[in-house]
Amino acid sequence: MNENSLVFGYTLVEDEDHVFDHHELLFKTKQDFIKKIHLLISICIVVPVALFYGFNPDFQFDIQLQTIDEHNFFKAIMGIYLGFSFLWLLGLFKRNYLRMANVTNIIFMMGLSTGRILSFFVDGRPTFGYQLGTFAELFLGCYGIWVLTNKNTNFAKK
Repeated sequence: MNENSLVFGYTLVEDEDHVFDHHELLFKTKQDFIKKIHLLISICIVVPVALFYGFNPDFQFDIQLQTIDEHNFFKAIMGIYLGFSFLWLLGLFKRNYLRMANVTNIIFMMGLSTGRILSFFVDGRPTFGYQLGTFAELFLGCYGIWVLTNKNTNFAKK
């Protein structure tokens, strides 16, 4: 095992280009951690928010749904959030999906933050939760851009 490997209580087996046990490791190296941590953070935030949007939006947010169409709209938003979260989860564990997961995470986070910033200027200042969300979305989107363009993460052309 090389010195950059991170082991979280696993007994590892090595072959020439893969470290594994019976489960794929989430972070095998520091490089993996750098390339994937924003996806894990995104999943941990987006999945609960999706469930709140879909089943109880007025619990944490100043939203009162009145019609079936409004409820349907928020369930669709929940589905989009969960679908993207699933793709990001695939990117965490399957190397073939990692680049796609990173690109979609950037689009998702930058799209949300752009819409929220536009709303701030057009509609006024939202509640603190949405302000915090805007900052987090901008940070995660910019971090994803950095991951894709940093030559040390193996995504950018060297």
